[in-house]
Amino acid sequence: MKYVLFYESADDVASKAPAHYADHSARAQEFHSRGVLLSIGVFADAQNEGAMAVFTSREAAEEFAKEDPFVINGVVRDWRVCEWMEVLGAN
Repeated sequence: MKYVLFYESADDVASKAPAHYADHSARAQEFHSRGVLLSIGVFADAQNEGAMAVFTSREAAEEFAKEDPFVINGVVRDWRVCEWMEVLGAN
């Protein structure tokens, strides 16, 4: 079982994101080095489709989001975590 964190972008994501990207990226690197963040990125149309990340546990996904500079500073309007039953993929 994996856990997918979905981010809904704020209306002004393009103007807000750059100021908080370094801290957001550092947080992602920290979680990745702990082995709980498997993949992260924005959709091609980030303004309308947002971003997602794949985690090994719901707890890690929620911990990441709750203190993510993008969430704290309004780059992300809303977020949610979904259980994902991966059928085929790299482990």
